[in-house]
Amino acid sequence: MRARSPAPAPAGPVDELAQARALIAAIDAGGIPLYPGKVNQIARALGLEVSREAPVEATVARIRALVRAGR
Repeated sequence: MRARSPAPAPAGPVDELAQARALIAAIDAGGIPLYPGKVNQIARALGLEVSREAPVEATVARIRALVRAGR
């Protein structure tokens, strides 16, 4: 019986700022965020405090401001 090679290590976490840029680019290209939880997750990873009741549009605006500032 042949030994199995170990599974490849998972890639490191995606850079939070890169995720934010990708989100903003998708929105600017005409997309709408379908998963508010994902938007909130990106915002929190950037250090923003986000209420579950916060409108997605407001959270996107805050993320956009951080991306524009280059964080």
